Amino acid sequence: MPAAASRTTLTDNEPISAAGSTIAGALLANKHGLSWETKKGTQTPNLFGSITQSSTVWLGTGDDGEEVYVPLKSLMPMLDPLDMPVSGWDISGLNLAQAMRRAQVYEPALQEKLAPYMRDLKPLASPYYPAFIAANQADRADNVLSGTKQQHVDAIRKDIRDFKTKNDLDKVIVLWTANTERMSDVRAGLNTTAEELLASIEGNEAEVSASVVFAVASVLEGCPYINGSPQNTFVPGMVELAIKHNVLIAGDDFKSGQTKMKSVIVDFLVQSGIKPVSIASYNHLGNNDGKNLQSAAQFRSKEISKSNVVDDMVGSNPLLYDEGEHPDHTVVIKYMPWVGDSKRAMDEYTSEIMMGGVNTITMSNVCEDSLLASPLIVDLVVIAELCQRITYKTDEMEDFSGFHPVLSLLSFLLKAPLVPSGTPVINALMRQKAMIENIFRACAGLAPANNMR
Repeated sequence: MPAAASRTTLTDNEPISAAGSTIAGALLANKHGLSWETKKGTQTPNLFGSITQSSTVWLGTGDDGEEVYVPLKSLMPMLDPLDMPVSGWDISGLNLAQAMRRAQVYEPALQEKLAPYMRDLKPLASPYYPAFIAANQADRADNVLSGTKQQHVDAIRKDIRDFKTKNDLDKVIVLWTANTERMSDVRAGLNTTAEELLASIEGNEAEVSASVVFAVASVLEGCPYINGSPQNTFVPGMVELAIKHNVLIAGDDFKSGQTKMKSVIVDFLVQSGIKPVSIASYNHLGNNDGKNLQSAAQFRSKEISKSNVVDDMVGSNPLLYDEGEHPDHTVVIKYMPWVGDSKRAMDEYTSEIMMGGVNTITMSNVCEDSLLASPLIVDLVVIAELCQRITYKTDEMEDFSGFHPVLSLLSFLLKAPLVPSGTPVINALMRQKAMIENIFRACAGLAPANNMR
């Protein structure tokens, strides 16, 4: 489908500085064909790390017996991410050129090339609820909305409508790319139903977080909402609201580096009949995400999303694990300002092998955090937009239906996948990728991929 027929916006929440300025810069560099000099020579832009833009899928076997692979994006009429206008909210009032410099993700030569395109991109004022993020974020909060939480919902809805009209858009997709919040309370009378949640916002309840305010505003405007951080934005009332309005939601927490590797390695071990008994993960990083995670409440949200990733793989093999048995699993994150956006991750996987033997795998990973996360934003938007256009019908169904509003198809890209009630959570990475590929293959009239030959 031509991009002009269904234009979509990528919308970021506070703070834009790292993920928001990085993805905006990547889209602009690709759109305008910018190149820049590095110590290794001239670098041209790309979207490596995006499965929709940079991965292939097996199509079949040709007449010559050779396997045929095609770009994933060629299976379906997908949105071109370079056609997406970008806007967002931020508690910091820096324009995106200033935010890009502060984030220190891109090389100076690229920053200079991007600055003319990014100076005029300024964030909209955002709700700021200090009780939900670390106190060390207060010095950034110079672009905040005043008023009540109901007024904040109304202001965000107006921002979405204005942006949609200004850019002649058919659709808007909203992502939370912001700081990790602490977990919200979940209790009757506060947020266990959609009615309770809306009443709590109208009553300016302190326990309603900024991410929930954005999610409610997005759903009421008919905009898919994706939670890229680990907090429990999707409280029961929020899920009920999305189902009631038939609006897609997905979460939680971008799955980019260490957790993605964990979902591969533990799956490999368990499927090989090897029993992981101890998993220790250590991280240090110096970006604003790391700074915010110094606070114990915010770190707890991240710890939960990173720890639960092995549950389904452990549960798949009762030959290794007794009922209720689980590996020892710990996650540590430390703030080290000097390393900036260069995240350092170290993991140790200890397993029981045959006859009481022990096997230990250790791994050290150095990555540029925002450059791993930003391609996921592209994929989340592109696939979510496509899923709004897909309908299906089984033999038992009288009419075609869209996907369930809780879009578990995006699980490959998220650490703690949100799934519909009664649906098992799948964390094994290749099973998640196969789900995406096989849905797209079905839409293209192809059989599910298998290795039967």
